[in-house]
Amino acid sequence: MIEKKKLRECAAGFLFILPNFTGFMIFTLLPVCAAFILAFYKWDILTAPQFIGLGNFTRLFTDKAFWNSFYNTLILMTGIPLSMAASLFLALMVNKSLRGIIVYRTLYFFPSICSGIGLLLLWRWIYNPDFGLLNVLLSYIGIDGPNWLGSVFWAKPALIFMGIWTGMGGTNMILYLAALQGVNPELYEAADMDGASNWRKFYHITLPMISPTTFFIFTMSIISGFQGSFDSVFIMTGGGPAGSTTNLSFHIYRNAYELFNMGYASSMALVLFAIVLVATLINWKYGGKKVTY
Repeated sequence: MIEKKKLRECAAGFLFILPNFTGFMIFTLLPVCAAFILAFYKWDILTAPQFIGLGNFTRLFTDKAFWNSFYNTLILMTGIPLSMAASLFLALMVNKSLRGIIVYRTLYFFPSICSGIGLLLLWRWIYNPDFGLLNVLLSYIGIDGPNWLGSVFWAKPALIFMGIWTGMGGTNMILYLAALQGVNPELYEAADMDGASNWRKFYHITLPMISPTTFFIFTMSIISGFQGSFDSVFIMTGGGPAGSTTNLSFHIYRNAYELFNMGYASSMALVLFAIVLVATLINWKYGGKKVTY
């Protein structure tokens, strides 16, 4: 009887996870395995795959377009520390006991639940060189605003600033807010008795106590930084001007679905996976030592 009961419980548990497991198999595991295999083939989708061994990887490491996209990805990731600092600042602001504080928290989080495409189209209008809001405001103080998304110099800073704005009040702010509310208030009371200033309390109490959250956010931001930003590049710049905003994810997409170099795109995806893995392991080894538990 006990064994039959355990079997029924296992069967019920399996049925509960079956939809998620099926989705994982179809949309994650199988594509990853297919990409790993195709990385060693030349395939244009229309003809049969042709095994070329390490040919795709040899081509990749001498491809200037790939390294340019890698460089652009690293530049776009420079906004990660600024976005984290802005999220922490907002979390500190909404962590106060004020009337209507829930409304403020909702307003700051609202951009994160809006349609991503809608926000990108809105920002493309803001950056419009002729009638965009940003250049109109700059004209009031006598500044002739540049062609933000059409300039090789300004395109990446424009995307970085937009990324900071869209991310500062989102999930990272919520995580920081939860971490701040978990700090023992007795630590601040003891610091007040010792005459510590607000800055010393923040530096010696708040930052160490929320360091696990900071480490988690930074790790996930590095991963998403290498893999993400595809939608913003696709909608706002199309990788231009002159390839100045083409990042790794967009470069892989272009080779796979525009140039039909599916095998070559798979090899780039495999290299991107290796880069993300190495970056995560390095961060875990050295960044984890600075975490206070």
